[in-house]
Amino acid sequence: MLRVLTLSTLFPNAAQPTLGVFVERQTLGLAAFPDVEVQVVSPVGLPPWPLSLHPHYSGRARLANKEPWKGVTVHRPRFRVLPRIGEGATARLMARALLPALRDLRKSFPFDVIDAEFFWPDGPAAMHLSRALGVPFSVKARGADIQYWGYRRGIAAQIQAAGEAAAGLLAVSKALKGVMIGLGMPDTIRVHHTGVELDRFRPIDRAAAKSRLGVAGPLLVSAGALIPRKGQAITIRALERLPGATLILVGEGADRPALERQIRAAGLETRVRLLGSRPHSELPELLGAADVMVLPSSSEGLANVWIEALACGTPIVISDVGGAGEVLSDESAGRIVAGEPDAIAAAVRDLLAAVPDPRAVRRSAERFTWERNAAELREHLRAIAGPA
Repeated sequence: MLRVLTLSTLFPNAAQPTLGVFVERQTLGLAAFPDVEVQVVSPVGLPPWPLSLHPHYSGRARLANKEPWKGVTVHRPRFRVLPRIGEGATARLMARALLPALRDLRKSFPFDVIDAEFFWPDGPAAMHLSRALGVPFSVKARGADIQYWGYRRGIAAQIQAAGEAAAGLLAVSKALKGVMIGLGMPDTIRVHHTGVELDRFRPIDRAAAKSRLGVAGPLLVSAGALIPRKGQAITIRALERLPGATLILVGEGADRPALERQIRAAGLETRVRLLGSRPHSELPELLGAADVMVLPSSSEGLANVWIEALACGTPIVISDVGGAGEVLSDESAGRIVAGEPDAIAAAVRDLLAAVPDPRAVRRSAERFTWERNAAELREHLRAIAGPA
């Protein structure tokens, strides 16, 4: 029996049901093996009082300390965070708070390996816990944890140290693996692609789905946090060059007020819809209704929504970042373009003029299965844990 402790600050909860759904799905796939036991530790960071009373933290403060979550036990120990001024201390504070709880947990669940699911702060925290508990650890890199946090002063050195100390490393794409090696990490990093639920994300009657949404004419969908890195502002500018098209933005974030101002200034109020954060269960219908999924990110590892759109038979227009070339090897299922409005608009026009066969588009996603993802993760972690 392989006993895995999954450490993830990105894991869904009652207050944030869409947080890290890809981590949740990967974890549930691993836990489904009869020879694997998994428990999840999803630390909850809260600032000192009175900052902890802020509405931003209130939902997290009310979360259960321990609960069953879709068949897996999830622990949510609290730890202290210092917003803005204390970012660099987050991993140490997390590890310090978790250590007593994990020592106690090992009495009933003697885990063989710690599986950290994001490089910051999970990776360095796992390193400290590994040393204290004498348990090997692995870290998975997903994108911003390397491409943003990996270059932050006071944090980059901690990420590098965790990469060197880990018994195993995973990256969501070959491109991200290359970035990690460039930072000085070992070249033994294993590429571990994401998966997609092919039974849920599948082609549907696009015209009927658009009708249910009240959309006439071409429909673009973009899904992701409303932050500059995801490029929604660029997508809105591209929409100005696509008369008659509608754009639906799925996601929430700090950029929303600026995007709303941009939409009003461009007179696009009737052609852009900001849906906010939506349950992941609604995404197949939205992506299946779209003629094109657009995401001109400035950085990515390998975005789950790329694969989910393709599985729905929806072509994608994405920027040349991360694993884009690993997903789109030719133009049969979409376009890789410069992250600027004219290029995006031109690519969308091409795809609207010669609509790709949804079945052919879906074939681009069929190799990204959660079954393969889980089997590869089990193999990786078993090698790290050593003989039973």
